Amino acid sequence: MTMASCFHRSLAIFIIIAAISVTRLSCFGEGKKEKTLAIIKPDGVYNNYSDKIKNKIIDSGFSIMKEMKIHLDEDRVRSFYAEHSSKSFFSSLVNYMTSGPVVIMILEKNNAVADWRKLIGPTDAEKAKATHPQRFTGNNA
Repeated sequence: MTMASCFHRSLAIFIIIAAISVTRLSCFGEGKKEKTLAIIKPDGVYNNYSDKIKNKIIDSGFSIMKEMKIHLDEDRVRSFYAEHSSKSFFSSLVNYMTSGPVVIMILEKNNAVADWRKLIGPTDAEKAKATHPQRFTGNNA
């Protein structure tokens, strides 16, 4: 097995585990813990925001269970974002997500999915400008 195929196999396993891990776990009476997937996208990695973003994640009560810095290929991105394939922005999304390395993380905490969504804000840029203006002013990564 070549190094490249071993890497792609590891990546596929990591992404599958991450996707499956969005289930709730009961941990010794601590309440319901959830896991969710987080990605620091290419511009965040390129502009050296990874540590700042990870600190914000930890300060918000999440544990980073696993992380991997990788450069995604087009096939993986198309597969991961397949639900958006019919939308007008899909080509731009694929180009952007393959433009540089990303950091993929599995996060865990009680109520992780809802808390992560609340932390990162809306995916719609217009709604995000209204509810999370710090994302657009450079005051926050």
